[in-house]
Amino acid sequence: MGKWQLVKLNFGRSSVHFGELGIGMEESKERVRSDTLFSAWVSNYAQLFQKNAVEELLEKFLQPIPPMRISSTFIYRESKNNTVFYLPRPLKFPINYPHGDDLAFFKTYKSLNYLPLDIWQCWYQKEGFTQEDAEELTDKTKGSTTGKLKDAGTFDYKEAFKNHKLPKVAIDRITRATNFYHTGYVQFDWEANGNDIKSLSGLYFLVYFEDENQELINGLKAALDLLGEQGIGGERSSGAGLFQAEWLDLKDVSPTWEEVVKPLDKSAYQCLISLFWDDDKSILKQLIIDNSHSSYEIQERGGWFSDGNIRRKMIRMFAEGSVFPTEPQGKLANVTPKEFKAHKIYRSGIGLSLPIKVQV
Repeated sequence: MGKWQLVKLNFGRSSVHFGELGIGMEESKERVRSDTLFSAWVSNYAQLFQKNAVEELLEKFLQPIPPMRISSTFIYRESKNNTVFYLPRPLKFPINYPHGDDLAFFKTYKSLNYLPLDIWQCWYQKEGFTQEDAEELTDKTKGSTTGKLKDAGTFDYKEAFKNHKLPKVAIDRITRATNFYHTGYVQFDWEANGNDIKSLSGLYFLVYFEDENQELINGLKAALDLLGEQGIGGERSSGAGLFQAEWLDLKDVSPTWEEVVKPLDKSAYQCLISLFWDDDKSILKQLIIDNSHSSYEIQERGGWFSDGNIRRKMIRMFAEGSVFPTEPQGKLANVTPKEFKAHKIYRSGIGLSLPIKVQV
């Protein structure tokens, strides 16, 4: 039996720049997906423990049962009484959801890409969607609302962070010509606490250790600390992406988390909280071709590799929130460009999911 942990990334006053395919420098996402987090984490592991150690680590992740699975990062926000953790809304309606897409609250419901943990659990693991939920969403559609959803922070996701842009100038090394542009950043909510900075919001991710090898876990924690000192995402030379990692056992976070990760009955579906990739046609056939009840989105993943400033191979992955009838395992994808010979480059498609009940 493995072990679950939750890791909070506290950015304090440090802004972040998280770019993705399809957006320019003027925009930034508010979170990092699991493959980017994995790559940055392993790179810092290599800095700490050198070539042989990281090759041994990657060999473990290439096995059918990897030593660790991680989710993508998601928003957390401190409220008056507790911490609100947001999870991606599954791409299936919860049980008891009324039929039809012409409902008075449908647009409001579809706009909720992320749900507070308590509401996520109620809708997808417990009683499901209620008439009170429908009435409150209808009120929200009309302009204002009070009730369980509002109190849980369902409509406050974007209150956890602010987007801003900074002007920058690039100077050509040969011609000395200048190019003026803007770079987008995200700033998570924070406040001064004496001489310290208290993070009022930030990112978190879940970790499932298949193998409780304490030596390996300690090494991975040290590498994550180093990543926090160097920064994650883009614009690190400008001080972006610096964080402090806080490791927590689920029982120390809330009893709800302990319940959410527990298996449900055999009829339960699985909701991805990471990216997922596999090239085994028999597995993909079982998950999506032979089962009309799956519901998923595809995310293209590519980008540049820092060594040699070359592009990695493009691959397509299943996105967070995708729902499958069985637990998606996933694997590492070899995205090494043909012209790069120094070592192999991997992108993590190792899946992590949570059990849910859905309306079929």
